[in-house]
Amino acid sequence: PVSLTVSLTSSPRFQKGQGLCSLPSSAAMLVDQFEVQSPNVEYTAEAITSQYEYKTTKLERKEDGKFVVRPTSVKYQFKTKRTVPKMGVMLVGLGGNNGTTLVGGVLANKHGITWMTKEGVKTPNYFGSLTQASTLRVGNYEGEEVYVPFKSLLPMVEPNDIVFGGWDISGMNLADAMERAKVLDWELQQQLVPYMKDMVPLPGIYDANFIAANQGERATNIIKGSKSEQVEAVRAHIREFKAAHDLDRVVILWTANTERYAAVVEGINDTADNLLAAIERDEAE
Repeated sequence: PVSLTVSLTSSPRFQKGQGLCSLPSSAAMLVDQFEVQSPNVEYTAEAITSQYEYKTTKLERKEDGKFVVRPTSVKYQFKTKRTVPKMGVMLVGLGGNNGTTLVGGVLANKHGITWMTKEGVKTPNYFGSLTQASTLRVGNYEGEEVYVPFKSLLPMVEPNDIVFGGWDISGMNLADAMERAKVLDWELQQQLVPYMKDMVPLPGIYDANFIAANQGERATNIIKGSKSEQVEAVRAHIREFKAAHDLDRVVILWTANTERYAAVVEGINDTADNLLAAIERDEAE
């Protein structure tokens, strides 16, 4: 049994098609605070802990060809800290099309930048984001469907609070790299320049054997040395970035050029330990 306690003090009602997304009923209520009261959920000052039982089926086939279906279940415990950490995101390929568009989009939202296009004035938003632009139905209150923002389900980092950094084999600052990418509207780019012109990627690892040939001309900002020296440089970059911005967590995402396929070779890269040992030996793969 589960009961849901919601805060209705500042809960606007949304007609169909309004709000963060189109709600299915003719009139719906969006609440921004709630608490689950259930024997499977525990709230403390530090964390929210929940118990979940995943139920499924297991199929077996007998010698006569007959299938047997057996119900099975697995119990999980989820624990989420209630204090939202100060988080940094480091992008591999920070100065590329994806990196500059992501950083520019977040900065546009953070600073409320609007810009004119031939269709009219545009305002930034997080439409398309699962956590920022979607809602979840939690029940019915006095005949009205009640929804909560997805991001209110658990304590989550706000995108506007993320600190960005990362690597790129091109040393171009992010304002110029954004112009090179030709993704964002020009008027928006112009307003983002003051926020991005001083953002310069850290040097990246460049190996012509793994990267498309058309990236060679961009490789002006690279980490030199053996593979083990390059790995140590990247580790130092992460530590320094975390310390410089007083971060609790750092997430690293790949947004760079697609590397060529590398086969999994026993004793070389089939385990983490073997991979690190191969790096120390400066193996080609």
